[in-house]
Amino acid sequence: MPTIKKRINLSVPASVDIVLKGLADREEIAVSTKALNLILSALETEEDIVLQDIAEKRDRPSTRYVPHASAWR
Repeated sequence: MPTIKKRINLSVPASVDIVLKGLADREEIAVSTKALNLILSALETEEDIVLQDIAEKRDRPSTRYVPHASAWR
């Protein structure tokens, strides 16, 4: 059956396989689903790091702030 999702073959060490299977069993989900959830979580963390870097570059003592009420008009 064709799927619109991209398939990725991934080789992992035995120790990672054991932990991944244990986590999947605990949540009663497929190992591939657990792996996908962990990848998505890691991508969100990476995105947060990039956005934090951008925010830190923009955060300067001379920055003018917009009042909340004005920002949402």
